[in-house]
Amino acid sequence: MAKSILQDDMSCCYLCGRQYGLQVHHLLSGVANRKLSDRYGLTVRLCAECHTGDGGAQYEKNLNRKLKAEAQEAFEAIYGHEKWMETFRKNYLEVDA
Repeated sequence: MAKSILQDDMSCCYLCGRQYGLQVHHLLSGVANRKLSDRYGLTVRLCAECHTGDGGAQYEKNLNRKLKAEAQEAFEAIYGHEKWMETFRKNYLEVDA
């Protein structure tokens, strides 16, 4: 797994800052995208509550979408938009995407 390109301090939750119960969250889901998330550092650490709790990133559509947009922004800052679209085929920065 590559170093996260979104989170420097992996000792705390990316969303709330808790330092316990941390789990790796792949910002792009599905088997193929999870592997690509590992390859390109599109992972963050989330506490159990922020990951799978009520309103957590796994289940809360708006939060999940926000994190995907952040992943796309970070990826594009390094590799560009064309590479993002070639790799992930979905633009999370578009309002209606």
